[in-house]
Amino acid sequence: MRVALIAPAPASYIWRKKRVAFTLPPMALPLLAAVTPPGVEVRLIDETVEEVDLKLEADLVGFSVMTATAPRAYQLADHFRSRGIQVVMGGVHPSSLPEEALQHSDAVVMGEGESHWAKVVEDAGARRLKRIYEDSSPFPLDQLPAPRWDLLPAQKYFVPRTVQVTRGCPMACSFCSVSSFFGRSCRHRPVPQVIEEIKAHKKKLLIFADDNITGEPDQAKDLFAAMIPLKKKWVSQCSLSIADDPELLDLAARSGCMGLLIGFESISPEVLKSIGKRVNLQRQYQEAIRKIHARGIHIQGSFIFGFDEDTQESIPATVRFVKENRLTGVNYCRLTPFPGTKMYAALEKEGRIIDRDWTKYDRQNVVFRPRNFTPSDLQEKIFWAYRQTYNLRSLWQRRPFSFQHISLYLILNFGYMKGLKKMEREVMGGKKRPTADG
Repeated sequence: MRVALIAPAPASYIWRKKRVAFTLPPMALPLLAAVTPPGVEVRLIDETVEEVDLKLEADLVGFSVMTATAPRAYQLADHFRSRGIQVVMGGVHPSSLPEEALQHSDAVVMGEGESHWAKVVEDAGARRLKRIYEDSSPFPLDQLPAPRWDLLPAQKYFVPRTVQVTRGCPMACSFCSVSSFFGRSCRHRPVPQVIEEIKAHKKKLLIFADDNITGEPDQAKDLFAAMIPLKKKWVSQCSLSIADDPELLDLAARSGCMGLLIGFESISPEVLKSIGKRVNLQRQYQEAIRKIHARGIHIQGSFIFGFDEDTQESIPATVRFVKENRLTGVNYCRLTPFPGTKMYAALEKEGRIIDRDWTKYDRQNVVFRPRNFTPSDLQEKIFWAYRQTYNLRSLWQRRPFSFQHISLYLILNFGYMKGLKKMEREVMGGKKRPTADG
């Protein structure tokens, strides 16, 4: 039996088929390949870095689908089904809108695919796929085999593999789909298992593909302590609560942590209350940032604009905050109501969703009517914020307190400066830029 697993990419993807700083291999495909039954021939295709062969021979084609890639997945799925090939879809978007996905596929896997994949392959071999595969119990992470990274073109990525330690998030923020997909508890893999996987990674730099690698502080401490002798460098995503625990911060730095992506989401207490991000309300941002910087760890901040509590001053105030606190880098995201989230349900009920072109659900487009901005005004002001942040003057203003890992700072900023121009051309087209005063 022959199986092809595909991660589709939207045609407008900025880094399409280029080996650049921010291209990382998808984890879902190598994990599914690892749990595929013996004797099955598996092929992985990441459309971000290679073309999909429309003439490929397969008995089953599986798609890992995010909302922004759903239209492309549907297009490819329709093609393969027209050739008589069975198609199955999984991922966040089909799990949220299974009936929509079933219009283009023979089956949908809801939730984590590892629990069902062997059965899906077996049923496809007998040509008796069920429409829905669903299981309320999450996959036990201690049973995860090593991902089949050997099936992806390693040379086309910045790093040839990533490592996942945890799944799930207890916070359930209204705009986020992580807790609805992976659950509200933070599950983790056994530390010895993770260490063995890290040892198999020959590169010095590691990227942990976790939504919150310090979600369970005691487990994170054990992992970081075990990593110290390996002398790796790593980056990941975590909650600002890491700043509350000096021991955890020290171990992170000693284990090789170069930088952390932290979801601040907003500097407004009103916004944080409305979205359920209470973990950030309990902390002084400036002091937390100072503690992290003191360990030589860079911070990539993530902020979202478009909440009902945001005002015209919110964006300039956030830019000032970024510069004053010398954040290494920043993502300014448009609030995106992904299907399956509380935010989507609320805006849908209010009739404020104005665009259901899923390709625009990429945090770069405004697809609903904000309360205190017009959609175009919000879009223009966010690009203004990016230009205020990613320029040579700001690069100097935000220079790190420590020049440890300075290469990370420079790569990140010059990468954004280059990519921003193309992003703005594609999203804004010929629209006039706002003036410097916003």
